[in-house]
Amino acid sequence: MRKPLLIGALALSLGFTESYAQQVYHFTKGWVATLPQRYGREAIYTDELVYQMHTKQLKTPGSDSDIKWQSIEADSTKRLRTRMSSFRGSGGPAGPGITPGSLRGGIGGNGGYMYLTYTSPKAQTALLNIKGNSQVYVNGELHMGDPYSMGYLHLPVSLKKGLNEFYVRGLSITANLTFPEKPVLLNTDDLTLPSVVPGTANESLQGALVVLNTTTKELTGLQIKSTLAGQEVVTELPAIPALSFRKVAFGFNGSKATTPGKHDVQLTLLQQGKPIDQAKLSVEAMASGASYSQTFVSSIDGSLQYYAVTPQMGGPRSQQSLFLSVHGAGVEASGQARAYKPKDWGTLVAATNRRPRGFNWEDWGRLDALEVLSIAKNRFQPDPQHVYLTGHSMGGHGTWFLGATYPDQWAGIAPCAGYPTLKEYGSADGLIPATSQDPMEQVLLQSGNQSDVLKLVSNYKPLGVYVLHGDADRTVPVTYARQMKKILGDFHPDFSYYEYPGGEHWFGDQSVDWKPLFDYFKWHQRPVDSTVATIDFMTANPGISSTFRWASIQQQERPLQYSRIQLTRNQQGISGRTENVALLKLVFSDVVANTPIRITLDSLNALSFTPKHAKDSVFLAKEGKQWAIRTAPGLDQKGPHRYGTFKDAFRNRMVFVYSTQGTPEENEWSRQKARFDAESWYYRGNGAVDIIPDKAYSLAKYADRGVILFGNAQSNAAWKILLADCPIQIQRNRVQAGTQSYQGDDWGAYFVWPIKGSNTASVAVVSGTGLKGMKAAEANQYFAGASGFPDFMIYQFDMLKQGSKGVKLAGFYDNAWKLNPQLWVVNP
Repeated sequence: MRKPLLIGALALSLGFTESYAQQVYHFTKGWVATLPQRYGREAIYTDELVYQMHTKQLKTPGSDSDIKWQSIEADSTKRLRTRMSSFRGSGGPAGPGITPGSLRGGIGGNGGYMYLTYTSPKAQTALLNIKGNSQVYVNGELHMGDPYSMGYLHLPVSLKKGLNEFYVRGLSITANLTFPEKPVLLNTDDLTLPSVVPGTANESLQGALVVLNTTTKELTGLQIKSTLAGQEVVTELPAIPALSFRKVAFGFNGSKATTPGKHDVQLTLLQQGKPIDQAKLSVEAMASGASYSQTFVSSIDGSLQYYAVTPQMGGPRSQQSLFLSVHGAGVEASGQARAYKPKDWGTLVAATNRRPRGFNWEDWGRLDALEVLSIAKNRFQPDPQHVYLTGHSMGGHGTWFLGATYPDQWAGIAPCAGYPTLKEYGSADGLIPATSQDPMEQVLLQSGNQSDVLKLVSNYKPLGVYVLHGDADRTVPVTYARQMKKILGDFHPDFSYYEYPGGEHWFGDQSVDWKPLFDYFKWHQRPVDSTVATIDFMTANPGISSTFRWASIQQQERPLQYSRIQLTRNQQGISGRTENVALLKLVFSDVVANTPIRITLDSLNALSFTPKHAKDSVFLAKEGKQWAIRTAPGLDQKGPHRYGTFKDAFRNRMVFVYSTQGTPEENEWSRQKARFDAESWYYRGNGAVDIIPDKAYSLAKYADRGVILFGNAQSNAAWKILLADCPIQIQRNRVQAGTQSYQGDDWGAYFVWPIKGSNTASVAVVSGTGLKGMKAAEANQYFAGASGFPDFMIYQFDMLKQGSKGVKLAGFYDNAWKLNPQLWVVNP
């Protein structure tokens, strides 16, 4: 028996925005239940409610459900929450300019769901806005949530006539439906904008905003016309999927914004040349010498991102210092940059991590930091021996992580109020599980080994390290700094440590802009490669970090376990030890051509290499109990350019490809899953992706672009283009992975495969043998920062209840992208 509609007269009101008027319905009553679920920084997830939903066992509150639902009413702020939960704000300042509405705590929703209903007088579309949830099922369709209560996630949803049901994962939320008068809308809640900077070219600036499509058809051929001080620019827009949204870039001319302060930009959305919506926003023209923001098109997904700059005092000059600053959770890069006063000996740039919370500076947060570092080096032309890294809170973790991962990039690093590893301080998505006795969980956790800074501490040895922490910090306790002080004290010859007396997590701008810290930087420089005679370098994934100075770990013997090289070079040659290295590359500088170099590794056979020129290189392969000189491996093999793991495909301007050749239910699942992942990518990573049907895909049209494929060999027409030669095949009712074969409609799979004809791009496959298996693949914990996903993972629908016992096969391809039973784990 269904409960009657939970609606009251006071729940319906009129809301207005600058661009459109609409009715707003606020959810003020519902039901709540706490129940088992597991979502975190790992591939495995469990969810009792979702399991019941997809097995058609889920019963609504008030019926004979075995879930213990309790009725709930909103408080005076229209917030629905349990008696056990409490709404938490930002918890005090975590850093400069903390983003309003941001929350501390887990993204997992604390193990509960709310059940809400709305009775619609007709079939119609609406915009759903929920704050405080991790995800929501709307009449069975999965959508991304807004766990940090940012407020800018407006989801176009299709309402049927009569009862509409919402299962919301979260225990403290606000929720409303709006009914816009226009079907296509510009939304200015979530802008990415540059500053207008005096003395630079401001004619071709780019910003970005969200276009909402509440229609049931994909929109193409749209344009945005911008007008600033009479200067017009028209930008062609990419396709906007049906019942969805996309953040799009638009151009504008800021050359007439010559006075410091805010300047209005009028935007007009055009369809076939006719206006269909308008919006107004402001851009800021900066005073000379002030911190400012710049936008750029990211190579990760082709979306528009930004970075912030605190310029050098007196203007930029080449061959000066460069400081990369990484912010804390909830902090914008623009606020991070403003916390620093200009320095007379260098420029400071602040990356975004793709969002104020983003990816904890791992995964795509790491790639964002590297993109911004590369842009800053090209733009400001710093002295490469004077590049420094620092950050606060989550950015303190980012400093520890990026410092250990790329130790040859920095002259010095300075983590402030930071924690070293996500195994000890979980932040938003919880902790990375430290270990497991289960072999299946071990191989899954192995996929995230690159995140464990404590295993990589020896990489700090060549760097200057300055640790700053307030001794009264209750957000990130000073014990983390003391832990690293003790570890560094055992081996590091050159680090400095300071506890600020009485300092809380944020004790003003000096929490980051600390003079002794920058004095310490000034005393340190990065040696040039030719002067470095000793190398001690570790990595867990050569696809993330392979190189230190003149040596590069190209391939491993055991994938994603820790590899180490300890090498010395002198006039007699090169010697040293290796661990878990299958292929090593040595790059020479200023050697004498045609003069033999003796190389001895692991006390095995000595090799003689004769360089043909002063900057020659050599590849060394370990073959059994000896080393051998080999030619460079083909780019079709694993290497730093493409080393695998499922998540690696989410770069190279990836495109989402959904199926059209399956059953109507399979195709609808595929389209909805692509939309859900696009919503998640937008929310977590400020991203935007092309979503296309399988028949629109071709290798030529999407050359060298990553692909995320949803479906199986029968349902997705792009399968035979991308995966015909893959040793893993997912067909209707059958899985074949090498010698392993599984039957039934309840198998799900995540796996990666290199794209033929590309040296860098891969396809990631989200698949199932039938609708039940596809439903098992709905979650996308691969977007959680530092979550470990191997090359392939095959599981049954029962994983939603049984966890790792439901995973039947997981592991890695060998270095030739072949299946090897020694590199996988099979559950009985």
